This record gives sequence, structure tokens and C-alpha cells, in this order.
Amino acid sequence: MDTVVSRPAPTASAPPPVALRKLYLLRFAFAAVWAALLFMTADTLGLLSGTLLVLYPLFDAACVVVDLRSARSADGAAKRLSVNIGLSVLAGIALAVALTSGIPAVLRVWGIWAVTAGIAQLAVGLVRRRMGGQWPMIVSGAISTLVGASFFLQAGKDGATLTNLAGYAFLGGLFFLISALRLKSADRKS
Repeated sequence: MDTVVSRPAPTASAPPPVALRKLYLLRFAFAAVWAALLFMTADTLGLLSGTLLVLYPLFDAACVVVDLRSARSADGAAKRLSVNIGLSVLAGIALAVALTSGIPAVLRVWGIWAVTAGIAQLAVGLVRRRMGGQWPMIVSGAISTLVGASFFLQAGKDGATLTNLAGYAFLGGLFFLISALRLKSADRKS
């Protein structure tokens, strides 16, 4: 007599929480290190700060590509993730150009990117909210949208520095950490 073990069919409702959790932890670690390095060089646009500024949105794009491949449009977030990839790549290019014009130009570009990427992150979080662990991503997307506008406005003021960008990145990293931890607890419950 053969024993048949039935397993539930895999669902295509979301990317695997384990993969997403690992990605979120990586994003937290990157944001923390990046913020510390930028904070040390935030008063001027030099080689290190310029490299960091261009690297951040490109790293974001790479992470979203990994997210997209793990989701494979199973959770309805694929279009939103694709938009986020494009926005981040364009931001990296625009920041490379803005570096030649000074900190105000960098803040304007970063502000526009933070607004648009925040809206995309908010949209992805809303689509994925049923998988658990996404409320921090939803809040982070909303905050990014608001803070991005403030970066744009800050660019017109005398003495503008990049210090607030370091704080923004670190806060975003914390939201990824919280979401990773919430995904882990949601995974245990299921």
C-alpha cells in the first residue's frame, strides 16, 4: 500500500516571505552604512559623497529587480515594481548630472525621486498588505513622498547640506528592518 502525502498547492499570491525578508534586511544594512558614510561627508560634494548619492538609487533599483524576480508578477505588484526600477535608474543618472551643479540641484533631484519612489512603494505595499509585514512599507512610502517635497523646498535655502538625506536613508532602512521582522512573525503564524 502506497502512502500519498498531499501538500497544499503553492499559491501565487505573493513573493516568498523568506526571500522578501532577506532582501529587506539587506536593504536595512545598506541604508545604515550608506547613511553613516554620507553623514560624515554631508557638507560638501566630493568624490565619496557623489559616489554615494548616485549609488543609492542604483542599489534601490537592483533590490527592486530582485524583488520583481521573486514576485514574478504573482502578487500584482509587478507593474509598480517595474515603475520603481525605472524611477531609480533615472534618479541615479539625474543625480550624476546634478552633482556638477551643486547641493541644491542634488536636493531637487533627490526630492523628486523620493516623491515618485515613495508613491510607488506605497502602491506596492498596498497591493501586498495581505501578506503581512507591509504596513511599515506603506508608512515609509507615504513619509518618503512628504519628505521628498521638503528636500525639494530645502534646496532653495542658503546653507543646504546633504545631512537630511542621510537621516532619510537611515529612517527608510529602519522601516525595511521593521517590515522584515513583521514578515518573520507573519510567516510563523501561517
